Amino acid sequence: MPELPQLKELFEATKRLVAEKKLDLSSDEDLSLAVMNLVSIEEHLVFSGSKTSAREYYDLIGPVRELRKTYLKQLLPDYEGEVWCICKHLLAASMRLIEVGTKRQEKDPQAAQACFQHAFTLYSYFWTLKLKMATGKTLGGKTTAPQAPTPKQKAVEEFLAKLVDCCGE
Repeated sequence: MPELPQLKELFEATKRLVAEKKLDLSSDEDLSLAVMNLVSIEEHLVFSGSKTSAREYYDLIGPVRELRKTYLKQLLPDYEGEVWCICKHLLAASMRLIEVGTKRQEKDPQAAQACFQHAFTLYSYFWTLKLKMATGKTLGGKTTAPQAPTPKQKAVEEFLAKLVDCCGE
């Protein structure tokens, strides 16, 4: 893993908090996936309402949105600027890229892998913002077109892959 000194320090500090039961990243990872699905449900309710003209779908949007807000607030109890909205969209885009990759898996495995990699990169950005470790340097700087992660992005992704483990009960 390419080392960034601030990542190594953050990794060690976070491991201590997890060991002391002051931070539960496993549950937060599960919760982030639930938020992804709640955003998706909101989208499907809108499209189902539009396609069928059935008001009942639109009526469900509000309660689902309230659930999503409740759980996103648990993930982001303290944020600045538009981090809340950015995180919501990072999670939603990550989920959609996973779905696109899954659909492409059989016919175009290479395109599927690209979708999966980009989904993970976006998911890593969510964690970078959640853990308040975002800077232009940690996110890899300017990106123009889909490409391989920069060494800095790769370091952040590898750091988060080690740190955020939903299987760590």
